[in-house]
Amino acid sequence: MRFDLIIFDCDGVIADSEILSAQVLIAQLADLGIAMTLEDVRRDFLGRSFPTVAAGIRARSGHPLPDDFESSYRARLLERFETDLKETPGFSAMLAGLGRRFCVATSSSPPRVARTLAVLGLSDAFGAHVFTASEVARGKPAPDLFLHAAARMQASPDRVLVIEDSPPGLQAARAAGMAVLHYGGGAHLAGVAPPEGICSFSDWTALDTILAQLEAP
Repeated sequence: MRFDLIIFDCDGVIADSEILSAQVLIAQLADLGIAMTLEDVRRDFLGRSFPTVAAGIRARSGHPLPDDFESSYRARLLERFETDLKETPGFSAMLAGLGRRFCVATSSSPPRVARTLAVLGLSDAFGAHVFTASEVARGKPAPDLFLHAAARMQASPDRVLVIEDSPPGLQAARAAGMAVLHYGGGAHLAGVAPPEGICSFSDWTALDTILAQLEAP
């Protein structure tokens, strides 16, 4: 069976941005006297929408957050993107030779994913085929976002492959009845063991071989 559609998560899969996001969040929380580590962020917040992250911070710390916490975080992060954001190694070269339909489905806000793709020079490659958690009732790990993306792309879920880096994203893809691969090549996952029971790769040049294996009769 050949996949009719490949859905890419954005942060940590297309963009090597999760390490930047974590650094900005950790620094902003430190300004408020709230200590958090990269491991805390990776374990509890990776792949989740910002409202979910903010709720988790409040619950963990017992501290209220300033009214402008989210807007300040997003502004600081976009500043970092302008100078430090890079694609995951080899992504654009892989995409250029993929030869099949693809889209983005991300927990990021529409302005963030739009700026991410623009900084990376990938806006034209994806065009309007970018879907965010703001378009559905429930974000990852619920299947809503991936099912929404597949419906908009007119693809049957059982013929869709999702490429994700986070546990909530992997869970969402499985709940949607889609095939899923774990991408572990982002800087935020350096030295982290891949999840058990799922095919994981960290080099985009390997994707063709993996697809051939998955689609073999």
